[in-house]
Amino acid sequence: QEGKPLNRHITEFQYCPRCGTRVGESSIDESGVLKCQDCGFTLIRRPVVGVGVIVLDGNRVVLGRRNLMGGRRYQGHWCVPCGYLEWGEEVRAAAQREFLEETGLEVEITGVYAVHSNFHNPNDLTVGIWFNANVVGGALQASDDLDMVGYFPLDDLPEPLAFPTDRLVLEQLRREMG
Repeated sequence: QEGKPLNRHITEFQYCPRCGTRVGESSIDESGVLKCQDCGFTLIRRPVVGVGVIVLDGNRVVLGRRNLMGGRRYQGHWCVPCGYLEWGEEVRAAAQREFLEETGLEVEITGVYAVHSNFHNPNDLTVGIWFNANVVGGALQASDDLDMVGYFPLDDLPEPLAFPTDRLVLEQLRREMG
């Protein structure tokens, strides 16, 4: 998980978002920063923040299967219920919202469990924050991006898992639960 991929994907921008001037490879410096030659606008692409919630029942953890319908990435793969932080949203509130949307369960966040940089998709870099939480309401039912959800033993996880960093987090949990 270490290393710094080059920010070459900024070349997908053909026009300056501020003034509309056509930009090209010559507008991108060695660190991958796009700078408009006309208005000076600087565009720096940064990773998006993702949030996941870990809910345990003894040595079992809640996992969801990514919806098989709709042609989404990683469909049919299992993951810790997760999603993206919205603009202006507090990270814990985002974790609670995403977990409720995907599992039907309301949770109380009890702390940060892990933070990882995600490099598995070089076009969409993310920073993931996994929170520990306790269920405080709702009923377990898959929804939104998931078509199945349930509790799974940490020593018998469903495959395939969608994200390499989920595997790291789940392996850490399994070791700690010992």
